[in-house]
Amino acid sequence: MNQYSMIVQWNDGDRLFLVTIPEFSDRVVMPCTHGKTREEAIRNGEEVIEMYLEAWATEGESIPAPNTLQIA
Repeated sequence: MNQYSMIVQWNDGDRLFLVTIPEFSDRVVMPCTHGKTREEAIRNGEEVIEMYLEAWATEGESIPAPNTLQIA
């Protein structure tokens, strides 16, 4: 499982759940994927994260660090 953030939001216009990945927002057009159900959107989001990480590693590009929640 990856450690990247994923925001899943319903879109009435498209009648789909749209996925954005905050750590990729400066490199990838957002939203980056979607799904007819929340589960499908999450699954697609995880696939997109892996796809971009593999592509950036292959191309020798820097990979954004995952955001982490700091609990005091």
